[in-house]
Amino acid sequence: MHAEVVDPFTHIVAPFFPEEKCGVFGVYGAGMEAARLVHSGLWALQHRGQESSGIASSEGKTIRLYKGEGLISRVFNEDHLALLSGNYAIGHNRYATSGGSGKTHAQPILGKHNLIALAHNGNLPDTSALEKYLKKQAIDISVLNDSEMMQAAIEHELHRGNTIKKTLKKLLPLFTGVYCLLLLTKDSLIAIRDPSGVRPLSLGKLNGGYVFSSETCALDTIGATFVRDIAPGEMVVVTAHGLKSHQLQPGDEKLDIFEFIYFARSDSMLLGKRVDVVRKNLGRQLARETDLAADVVIPVPDSAVSAAIGFAQESSVPFDHGLIKNRYIHRTFIQPAQRLREKTVNMKLNPIPESISGKRVAIIDDSIVRGTTAKSLVERVRSAGAAEVHLLISSPPVVYPDFYGIDTPRQTDLIAFEMPIKKIVKYVGADSLHFLSYQGMIKAIELPESTFCTSCFTGKYPSSIGKRSREIKSCAHSDLAREE
Repeated sequence: MHAEVVDPFTHIVAPFFPEEKCGVFGVYGAGMEAARLVHSGLWALQHRGQESSGIASSEGKTIRLYKGEGLISRVFNEDHLALLSGNYAIGHNRYATSGGSGKTHAQPILGKHNLIALAHNGNLPDTSALEKYLKKQAIDISVLNDSEMMQAAIEHELHRGNTIKKTLKKLLPLFTGVYCLLLLTKDSLIAIRDPSGVRPLSLGKLNGGYVFSSETCALDTIGATFVRDIAPGEMVVVTAHGLKSHQLQPGDEKLDIFEFIYFARSDSMLLGKRVDVVRKNLGRQLARETDLAADVVIPVPDSAVSAAIGFAQESSVPFDHGLIKNRYIHRTFIQPAQRLREKTVNMKLNPIPESISGKRVAIIDDSIVRGTTAKSLVERVRSAGAAEVHLLISSPPVVYPDFYGIDTPRQTDLIAFEMPIKKIVKYVGADSLHFLSYQGMIKAIELPESTFCTSCFTGKYPSSIGKRSREIKSCAHSDLAREE
């Protein structure tokens, strides 16, 4: 899924690979300092957020916190981890989609009373009920984003002497939207998933302790054993007395289908399925739906690699890495020359002419947002000598915006909303463009459609988006991919 974004450090206009709001990781007991395990877990979840990172820990008496801007490797050193003592800890990788960016809004969030630290994955598109509550309590919300408002409300109730269970039963109905929360008190760790379960959250065990993670790949990294997913609407509380589960709200699983298509790491498990296997199935299904003569299949790295392999296996068209990704272009604080600022696609993805020249090339990508990056990619592949360039997308057209923690543009900026497929083909300069059909996507994942949030394709939002619903318009082109 590609558009454009201004890199916060280099100020370069760059291709936009959509980002999720964050990744969360927590550890309660495990035979060693929890912060070090959380640090390793956040490394494995770095793909879910690169703007800032933080860790909060407790030894049973005081919550300690350290956070900063940038990647894990930049934020933490040995001295920081040494300060984060204790056997309970939570961590957070952030990619801002609302409410500001930078260290000020980095997470976990810890209030002035040192009662509770909060890490949030998701987004509350409608905070009106929460704002009303906070204003009634005379709490200033002028500089708070959605995550900070949740923390302020919880801390307020705890400061009044309420228990965590009573507090959350009272406040969760005010959290309108999507949230996976990790909460750290001085002597407990709490995990909560919203009633729709749009974002993933898993439970693991390690050395007699418990581990919580946005994705199972991070459990693997520290050697934890996967136990189960946290259920939608469930609260899990871990204390010295063990683990207790509470179903605070009725749950109805609606996992964001883009976790399978793009967001999750390919080695993670979602709903009992390996992401890599599902993405290969998406590619195979795309090949079955596409009557295309090609000489080579090349993926847009990294998320489209599995789909391209599946496409190649099903179509018997040879697979090759015809585009090489520079993984560090957005991780430097040194600005490239001015003349390169508008050519970041060239810096990010470089074609290999020997794999492309004189061939009918099928480029596999996971999705298209604005189409600007797709246009640049087609131009780059043609300049490398391709005889034909065919663009194949392993998901249906994105015609509705996301309000649940994914940084997508306004609906009028979505190319598939604005143009029928024939016009998109002309705009990107490809010889042809093929999207995976909606029903083909569901078939490839091999789970019931009712299990998923498919709002970017259907405009059906399982969790209320409140006043934001006024921004949504029906799309005349939304069924075109099914007719391919």
